[in-house]
Amino acid sequence: MKLAVVAVALLLAAGVASADEFDFFYLVQQWPGSFCDTQAGCCFPDTGKPAAEFGIHGLWPNYAKCRPAAAAADDDENVVEMVVDGATVERHHRRRQKCWPEYCNDGNQLRPWEIKDLVAELDANWPTLSCKNDKSFEFWSYEWKKHGTCSGMDQHSYFAAALELKKRHDLAAVLADAGIVPSDEESYFLSSIRDAIAAATGAVPNLECNRDAAGETQLFQVYQCVDRSGKKLVDCELPMQGKCRDKVKLPTF
Repeated sequence: MKLAVVAVALLLAAGVASADEFDFFYLVQQWPGSFCDTQAGCCFPDTGKPAAEFGIHGLWPNYAKCRPAAAAADDDENVVEMVVDGATVERHHRRRQKCWPEYCNDGNQLRPWEIKDLVAELDANWPTLSCKNDKSFEFWSYEWKKHGTCSGMDQHSYFAAALELKKRHDLAAVLADAGIVPSDEESYFLSSIRDAIAAATGAVPNLECNRDAAGETQLFQVYQCVDRSGKKLVDCELPMQGKCRDKVKLPTF
């Protein structure tokens, strides 16, 4: 009993986040054309070029309001040194904000056999486009370690929940029905994109943009808010600074 109490105390002292400490999920899906049409470019995964549809980036637990984050006593990056009266040096910590839990259990590594029945779906719907690594499993492992361990779900349930949410609404088809189709010439009102997704899904999303190689604004990621069960879409109420302008492109892929 004493050992258990000590263990809990050590976890709290280390600032380990609890899987229960979040308010909603972001289901984040990225448009591959926008990922690739940048100065950095992209690389296809070992399974080949993904389909021209939105791909999952992650299912991220999030706070409804950012919280103060305690700084570690030996964290030099968060220490301010001040000279008082020409001699006295005072050290204190900057106030930091934490807007989501992450890395809730570093020892809980993603195990291939836990998601073996989902691999085909994950390859099709959750591919990596990073040139740093063309192995999708390593991308999934990173997302599990950073975000999934804070979700309150086991490994299989976490990835299955994200796949089910994506399957419910094909975002590329939703936009196409509203006349918003991939094009290297056309631009679309950001409000029209948001309204089309809200009308089709019943929930208002957040949108994030990036810049293409020529510096033009393009739709990059759609953030859909999901309740704590990981099943129901809800309106996204937090404002988001997503580098967007009134009109954006949706480049071909």
